[in-house]
Amino acid sequence: MKRSEDRIRTTHVGSLIRTPELVELMIRDRLGERIDEQAYEKALRDGVRAAVKRQADIGIDAIDDGEYGKSNWITYLCDRIGGLELVKAPEDREGKIWPEQERFGDFYQRYAEFESTQWLPDAPSRRRYHGGQIAEYLNVVCTSALKYKPAPLERDIRNFKAALEEAETDEAFMPVVAPCSMEITPNQHYRTQEDYLFALADTLRDEYRMIVDAGFILQVDDAILPMQRFMLFQGKDFAEYRQWAELRMEALNHALKGIPEDRVRYHICFGSQNVPHTSDPNLRDIIDLVLRAKAQAYSIEASNPRHEHEWQIWQDVKLPEGKILIPGVVGHATNIVEHPELIALRLENFAELVGRANVIAGSDCGFSQSWNSPRVHVQVQWAKLEALVEGARLASKQLWKH
Repeated sequence: MKRSEDRIRTTHVGSLIRTPELVELMIRDRLGERIDEQAYEKALRDGVRAAVKRQADIGIDAIDDGEYGKSNWITYLCDRIGGLELVKAPEDREGKIWPEQERFGDFYQRYAEFESTQWLPDAPSRRRYHGGQIAEYLNVVCTSALKYKPAPLERDIRNFKAALEEAETDEAFMPVVAPCSMEITPNQHYRTQEDYLFALADTLRDEYRMIVDAGFILQVDDAILPMQRFMLFQGKDFAEYRQWAELRMEALNHALKGIPEDRVRYHICFGSQNVPHTSDPNLRDIIDLVLRAKAQAYSIEASNPRHEHEWQIWQDVKLPEGKILIPGVVGHATNIVEHPELIALRLENFAELVGRANVIAGSDCGFSQSWNSPRVHVQVQWAKLEALVEGARLASKQLWKH
């Protein structure tokens, strides 16, 4: 993995807002219409090519395919792992997720109404989608023994490599889910939850290895590790959560066994939703767990108002030798575009504490964790990445005095 040797390098977390063509096809699929497979494959190739070129033109150093080949950052594995099935979620699913709902009930009711549609690209079928014809939610359930199916990832790798041939960049990465985050899907097959967790780790190792063998940096996404503190362990002793989290970190490292650490980035966040986040755990309370991941780089939220102050923990938490920090210096869930001078200031704060060569500028989270959940308008997404590059340039000028 390349370091910031003579300037602050740039990247982002991964998911980008899908093209109108892909959104149209996904809506029609969810409406139960038959989709022309060749048309979908062409839209996917064209979308990846455009996303890769746009990132490279902006000046992002480590780029990805936008995760365009995935329906969702977790449920995509239904296409890649046998033994997982999509089923209709319980109708009361909304009431069991966020502990803040009692305090912010009116807000959550309104938020649920527009969360998945507010920034969808214009598409011919969008009105029918907004009309509630596909209101049901789908959950992933493990119903039989897990077995990896490589064809979908082979397609995504092929599309990504083809797009990279037309772009100027020196590093590329592919995001995937962590065993802990995938474990949130119900287990109806394995004898114990621990058996299920490590079966996931064993199966995901195939995916991880394929990405590294293809020459890409592997990014492991693990939002659920911190989020379970306020979901599964709400109101419980912190020691119970730590015991749970330590086993999940063990499973992650089991999945990463044999993969060089310098080919791995580990990303955590506290949920990508644009909600109050008053129940988020403190980064200081879990940072030692995060640093146990056998990765060279750690991608962590650092720009949103709930977590921006946490850059100060690096005054007394030492970044291990040889490691890299990828702080989020632009947000993913607000349409306000950060000023480059603010981005530079954030980067300089981190560089002062962990060393300028150990900092890469990133985003808090992805811009669209599902095809139908863009967090900002697509024009704002690209403006934020442009500001990220400019802010890194300003910080580099100050840090290297050039």
